[in-house]
Amino acid sequence: MKRTIGEMGERRVIETILRSLDPMPGIPVPFGDDASAVKIDGGRLAVIKTDMLVGRTDVPPGMSLKEAARKAVIMNVSDLAAKGVKPTAIIVALGLPRSLTEEDVEQLAAGLNMGAREYDTYIIGGDTNEASDLVISCSALGFCEKGRFIERRGAKPGDILAVTGSFGRTACGLKILLEGFEAPKEIRDILVKSVLMPEARLKEGLALASTGAVTSSIDSSDGLAWSLHELSMASEVGFVVERLPIAPEARRFAEIHKLDPYELCLYGGEEYELVVTVRPSLWDEAEKALESLGTPLRRIGVATRAEEVILKVGEQTRIIEGKGWEHFRT
Repeated sequence: MKRTIGEMGERRVIETILRSLDPMPGIPVPFGDDASAVKIDGGRLAVIKTDMLVGRTDVPPGMSLKEAARKAVIMNVSDLAAKGVKPTAIIVALGLPRSLTEEDVEQLAAGLNMGAREYDTYIIGGDTNEASDLVISCSALGFCEKGRFIERRGAKPGDILAVTGSFGRTACGLKILLEGFEAPKEIRDILVKSVLMPEARLKEGLALASTGAVTSSIDSSDGLAWSLHELSMASEVGFVVERLPIAPEARRFAEIHKLDPYELCLYGGEEYELVVTVRPSLWDEAEKALESLGTPLRRIGVATRAEEVILKVGEQTRIIEGKGWEHFRT
């Protein structure tokens, strides 16, 4: 019996599609990275990313149309940030339900423009069509020197594992928005804002790329745990995580509701932080590059030869499962 895509999950669906595609000869970036690329004149790359936001799965209660459109842009910018590439321009395809009003369309346009201008890029065109649900598909284009593109593959045993921020806020924010959890106002606003107004680490990605210190990189939007497994599979290394970057608000939320802060940190998703590996000899340069932006580069572990991802706290060891957000299943 043929499986449904609900049984397969997004990653199996992608594998099925790829089996039917002829790989482009000399493609500079293999399938499965955060962005795609083609060679252009002068040894440079044209880097392309497309990502889709769908109302039913990607817009939680409480998120306005303006915020949803802005998020659709952020999703694409974040993936280019992980590659160390600045977006030059964005095109947008909109699937719009007939029931939307003129004011709704104005809010969508305002959100698209807000997201683009925050990262010094522009919406330059696109397409519209009727759809049964809101669909916002953005495609971002940028350029870089071939040697500056940071792939997912490239980590070596001994490389330092690091992130650009803390994790767990969005998992808590989604519990508030989707499940009705309560939280004191001083942390509730922070947790909800992390979901409604995410930020891409573009300046950080560009700064890290300029140092030549980063050996692999990924955007963490599918969750920290899954990002670690993606880097592990692409680079054929493992990771020992020695300290989890749990946001203080997530720790407090976990205490209030008797939740596991490790679960909130590892499996939440939607953070849009960068997860990177850094050459030990160039760690100081990478750290200083982010310090100049006011962003700490947080060392959380090390790459290993054993292709497994584990958390080690003191004498205790815990397997980090390869799970996170997956369309058609989650």
